[in-house]
Amino acid sequence: MTNDQSLIQTEQLRKTIRKDIRRKRNSLTPEQQMHAGEQLCNQIKPFLTANKVAALYLDNDGEVSSLPTIAHCQQNQVVTLLPVMHSFKKGYLNFQRYDVNSQMVENNFAILEPKLNAQNTYSLSQIDYIFMPLVAFDEQGNRLGMGGGFYDRTLSKIHTLEHKPKLIGLAHDCQKMSELPQQSWDIPLDLIITPTKIITPKY
Repeated sequence: MTNDQSLIQTEQLRKTIRKDIRRKRNSLTPEQQMHAGEQLCNQIKPFLTANKVAALYLDNDGEVSSLPTIAHCQQNQVVTLLPVMHSFKKGYLNFQRYDVNSQMVENNFAILEPKLNAQNTYSLSQIDYIFMPLVAFDEQGNRLGMGGGFYDRTLSKIHTLEHKPKLIGLAHDCQKMSELPQQSWDIPLDLIITPTKIITPKY
């Protein structure tokens, strides 16, 4: 099998996994989603001490709810950031400060994000934790996203930073796989947190 054929086969498998896991997480009831978000927040709280800088996300498409964690951050002096699609680097993200007074706009994926403001944008080296949504994960710290590659591109040079944010994947327990097919550009996670577990990857 050639490298190109292997790449195509791997991407087809990843596409199948995405479809299956998205179906699983979207089958959760609103009550299950709310409970999962509250449990997740309890797992994350020990990381979120005052004056830490944490990037989160607004959940979409059945992702485990980040809203209780965002509320906890806002109430406990944790600087809270949300991802914003980069204005001139297509396929990349900025991380921008968010609070209840932030003006929100809809991006190309119909997801709300803070209106771009350079004064509220944080560089990667200023962030302590990046809590990332994902479609699937395994115990080796591999993350399968929605397929757009936004986080992988944005974090591709993270190893060059003196102060590196800790990369933490957030997910429902049902999103765990025994092993994920990986590509060379995938960025591994430092931790995975679910409503019931904190998983340190077995590299």
